[in-house]
Amino acid sequence: MNWVRRHYPFNAEQTVNILSEFGPLVTMFIVNAMYNINAGTWALIISTGVAIVAMRIVLKRLPVFPLIASGVTIVFGTLTLITGDPMWVQIKVTIFNAMFACFLFGGLWANRNFFQYVFEKTFHYTKEGWDKFTWAFAWFFVATAIANEVVRQTWVDTHMYDLLGYSLSGVNIWILFKVAIIMPVSGLFAWYLTILLQKYRIDPPAPVAAGATGPSGRRVEHASQGGTGG
Repeated sequence: MNWVRRHYPFNAEQTVNILSEFGPLVTMFIVNAMYNINAGTWALIISTGVAIVAMRIVLKRLPVFPLIASGVTIVFGTLTLITGDPMWVQIKVTIFNAMFACFLFGGLWANRNFFQYVFEKTFHYTKEGWDKFTWAFAWFFVATAIANEVVRQTWVDTHMYDLLGYSLSGVNIWILFKVAIIMPVSGLFAWYLTILLQKYRIDPPAPVAAGATGPSGRRVEHASQGGTGG
């Protein structure tokens, strides 16, 4: 178990979050390659809906960040189906990542760390650790937004390209880029940061026993009766 924790530091929530982000993209890639972009987009929307249900079943709640990302995916996927233009699905990544990076930077500037607020009930780090984690992820979102736009603009959806002996449309190259490059890089980056942050880990606050009395002599209920904190 110690070996697993050292080399795979993600818990059930993080694993489900990663799968909910990239599972629909893998499904879209396969269906789009077999049929067309409309079928691939339908596969993206349906599998995103399935991912939301899976999160609710496994985690007993809907984490804030994956829920927002899934909702945006469904909206932009629907726009692609309505207009017949895959640009909406592609540019969604640029817009969402750039806006979320600005949101994270703004939170750091206002001394309101988003990740600490969402995950502090699950992970326990010092403020310095949370700030470094958020700062790194904000710049990672900037980098992925730029990379996404470069790939989208370089390989346009109306052309076919020869890539390693295979004839692929611009959309297929974009999906392949997301699945074969962004997905493993994101996983490795999150893994690296999680390992790096272990030196900032602090002990979780001790739970208050049921029926205990506070300094004023008032009865204290279970500490776990509060919300899950997202």
